[in-house]
Amino acid sequence: MSRLVFFDLDGTLADRQKALSDAVTGLCRSRNLPLAADQWLRTELADRANAAEFARLRDAFDLEPSAAELWQEYVDLMSAAVTCRPGVLEGLARLRTAAWTIGIITNGAGDIQRAKLAGTGLDSLVDGVAVSDDLEIRKPDRRLFELGAARCGVSLADGGWMIGDNPAGDIGGGHQAGLRTIWLRGRPWPEGLPAAHHVVDDVTDAITILLNETE
Repeated sequence: MSRLVFFDLDGTLADRQKALSDAVTGLCRSRNLPLAADQWLRTELADRANAAEFARLRDAFDLEPSAAELWQEYVDLMSAAVTCRPGVLEGLARLRTAAWTIGIITNGAGDIQRAKLAGTGLDSLVDGVAVSDDLEIRKPDRRLFELGAARCGVSLADGGWMIGDNPAGDIGGGHQAGLRTIWLRGRPWPEGLPAAHHVVDDVTDAITILLNETE
């Protein structure tokens, strides 16, 4: 059996929501932005963030700093604020010890996603990373999974697993890529989407399933 596993990043390995809140608070305080800008950022960045959003922010509130400066400060704040629980890091280390190949497949801008990986220490525990911004495609597109496999030095043809919290992107995408799937329960499940192979409440439970598969 293939010992390849892909993980989603935001909401699966890392807590994006708390980091987003902390980063927005920090940016607004640093730049002395009005409450309206704080609310705008929390709404516009709820699902994703990229440099273009900060060009829109600058225009909407007639800000002096450049969009690039605002974006870079936000990236730095997110990198400092994002967390990955010790139990998750320990679980990934156990997978590596058990000879699993670990990849991360994530939607988002390359610079901020890689900053999160560095900030949490996840970058030292994975074999390859594929970010949607790299190919300008997003999960569930199979090509992003193919890129992830290539960056891990393996082939999708050998099979593996996808673990994530997004039904369509992670589980639907995993199915399209020929992978077995584990869903982190939480979001509404779309009608007509094939079921995941396993459903868990925490990513550490998913890691345990994989470890049990290879004992």
